[in-house]
Amino acid sequence: MSVSFFNFWLVALGGGIGSGLRYLGTAAAERALPGSLVPAGTLAVNVLGSFAIGVVGGYVASRGALAPGTRLFFLTGLLGGFTTYSAFAWESVLLGLEGDWRRFALNVGAQLLLGIGAAALGYAAGRAL
Repeated sequence: MSVSFFNFWLVALGGGIGSGLRYLGTAAAERALPGSLVPAGTLAVNVLGSFAIGVVGGYVASRGALAPGTRLFFLTGLLGGFTTYSAFAWESVLLGLEGDWRRFALNVGAQLLLGIGAAALGYAAGRAL
C-alpha cells in the first residue's frame, strides 16, 4: 500500500467522521437500552460496523474494486473510526471464505484473548501509575 500525505488525510477525515458516528450511535443505543446486560452502545456499533464492512466488501467482490482512495476513506477511515471490530470481523470472514479455518480460529482466538488480556494488563498498569 502506498503511504502518501493525501492518503493519510483521506483516512484521517474518514476516521474523524467514523469516530463521531460511533459517539452518536453509542449514545443512542445506551438511551434506547438502559440497564442492558452488556454495553449496548459498544455492541450496537460493533455489529453495525461489521455489517457495513460486509456490505462494502461484498459490493467490491461482486462489482469490482473501489478506487484506492475511496477504499481508504470508507474502510480504513470511516469504518475503522466507527469500530475497529469491523476490520477484525471482515478479516475473519475473508479467512473463512478462503477456507483457511486454522488461521480463522487462530485470528479469532488471538484477537479475543490477547485483546482482553491486554486491556486487563493496561488497566492494572494504569492503576499502578
